[in-house]
Amino acid sequence: MRSSSLNLGFPAPPIKVQHWLRGDPLSNLQRGTIYIVVFFSTTCGNCGPELSDLAKLHEKFSDTGVEFIAIAASEEAATADDARAQVDAFITKWLPNTNIRVGFDHSGEMDEDWLEASLSFHVPKAFVVGRDGSIAFIGDFVMLEDVWPKVIDGSWHASAEAKNAEEERVAEGEAYAAQIVS
Repeated sequence: MRSSSLNLGFPAPPIKVQHWLRGDPLSNLQRGTIYIVVFFSTTCGNCGPELSDLAKLHEKFSDTGVEFIAIAASEEAATADDARAQVDAFITKWLPNTNIRVGFDHSGEMDEDWLEASLSFHVPKAFVVGRDGSIAFIGDFVMLEDVWPKVIDGSWHASAEAKNAEEERVAEGEAYAAQIVS
């Protein structure tokens, strides 16, 4: 059985994308800043609407110092250029007029380091990286609005709610991993 190697409290992996399609390039995550990193795919039915919701969250809370990043890391296309064009068209549709950073990784490194390492086999998937550079939350985007204010005020990390969410996420991921192996 596969186990999660990226969990609550672990250092966040680096952001390694080949192209930044929107926003300023980001070479590494800075301590002292909270990041919301959302992975998406153009073939995911919920990803477009959830990216729109991410843009609304960004707009609503842009003055809190939280950085928002969307990453396309699981695109399937004949070539990297084709995949990049798909992502560009998708974000033009779902994230118009936004300055959220959007990265594109066709190497598979981000998918492996973030999604597979956390047993997150479906997108969209949200990660919250705390001010200390460690993973504060991994889960469904819909939980984000409730979780990240608690990350900001410092009450999330040690809460029973965080522990329960993490245990549930890992159990679901391990069950799914066992299914795809057998």
